[in-house]
Amino acid sequence: MAEEEREASEERRHAGSDNSIFIGGKPFMNYVTGVVMQFTTKGAEEVTVKARGKFISRAVDVSEVAAKRFLKDNVVVKGIAIDSEEFENKEGRQVRVSTIEITLAKK
Repeated sequence: MAEEEREASEERRHAGSDNSIFIGGKPFMNYVTGVVMQFTTKGAEEVTVKARGKFISRAVDVSEVAAKRFLKDNVVVKGIAIDSEEFENKEGRQVRVSTIEITLAKK
């Protein structure tokens, strides 16, 4: 349960970033739609898809579906950044979580 709460707070924290989509537990197509909307209705030149931990594979899938299916020939993967964050959990132990940021850009 603690991880779900942490993901929800991360999602709220990143929601203010105009061109960032933070992947969490919502339905897959919600994120794909979010990416497509950034490019089409908001006119974004770049969109960054961000995820941590178990949601990394979903971030990759969202980026690929958005770029290769919905925005085919208009958007490319500009860059991928990987990292890890370390924090203290409720039991006082140090925990390391992997992170990814996938930047999509207009051609």
